[in-house]
Amino acid sequence: MKPPKTAAARKARLAEILSLLDRMYPGATCALAHRNPWELLVATILSAQCTDKRVNEVTPGLFAKYPTPRDFAAVHPEVLAQDIRSTGFFNNKAKSIVGAAQRVVNEFGGVVPKTMEEMLTIPGAARKTANVVLGTAYGIASGVVVDTHVSRLSARLDLTKNSDPVKIEQDLIKLVPKERWILFSHQMILHGRALCMARTPACGKCDLSGLCYSKDKRA
Repeated sequence: MKPPKTAAARKARLAEILSLLDRMYPGATCALAHRNPWELLVATILSAQCTDKRVNEVTPGLFAKYPTPRDFAAVHPEVLAQDIRSTGFFNNKAKSIVGAAQRVVNEFGGVVPKTMEEMLTIPGAARKTANVVLGTAYGIASGVVVDTHVSRLSARLDLTKNSDPVKIEQDLIKLVPKERWILFSHQMILHGRALCMARTPACGKCDLSGLCYSKDKRA
């Protein structure tokens, strides 16, 4: 399949991609278990270079031990690191979480803020994390979550030519309607886990196959 040449054709192709994603993943949402924005922020920081499954195994005990941002703000990073050891990169994650808690408590009254600008002042919260929290916890479409799955699928579906996450997000924001940003992010992540894997994409089972012309597409 060759890329569409006209703007109208590209728009029609995107609309079809979105329609198929709706059919495949109609109720897509964040896989990280959480009860409030703060817990989602912590879980998202822990999810870096770690599976959501592992994070969901760690967080119930973690939130039982440290119920509030103030509890996290008071713990020494070295102690917290041992509580989250199984998520990997635990020393850096512990520093980020304690720093995030202190920022949320001291600057935002213990409440995770609702703007991208404020979120980006929190340790451990780059645009991906901020988009996850704002979109999932508050329903605020501040941008598109760009993780490894979204990066890979966006390239395979020719929605971007960039490899930098910030530039990929800018490309997707221009293409995808704002009211679809939150759902689109979740759908792409789920599709990346279910079928469009990095090394062994299950192209034969993929409803998007007819719209995909990736170089590593499989028969």
